[in-house]
Amino acid sequence: MLRIKRTANGQVVLMVSGQIDAENIAELKNLIESEEPARPIVLDLKELTLVDRDAVKFLERCESVRVQLKNCPAYVREWIARERAGK
Repeated sequence: MLRIKRTANGQVVLMVSGQIDAENIAELKNLIESEEPARPIVLDLKELTLVDRDAVKFLERCESVRVQLKNCPAYVREWIARERAGK
C-alpha cells in the first residue's frame, strides 16, 4: 500500500510511506507532473518500506530531472547507483 502526503512551502514535499511498485508508479508520476515546472519537488522517502525494480528505475529518472530524494533508504540508494552504472 502506498500513501502520499503533500505539503508545500516554497517547495513541494511529497512524503511517501509504504511501498512503491509498478502498480502505483503512475499515481506518483501524475502528482509530480501536476506541479508547476518551476517549483522544486522533494520526495521524502523516510517512511518507505519496500520498492520493486520498476520503482527504483522511476526514482532514478525522477532524481535525474528535477526531483530531490530525501531520506532515501540506503538499500534504495545503492540500487539506484547500480541501475545508473548498468546504463
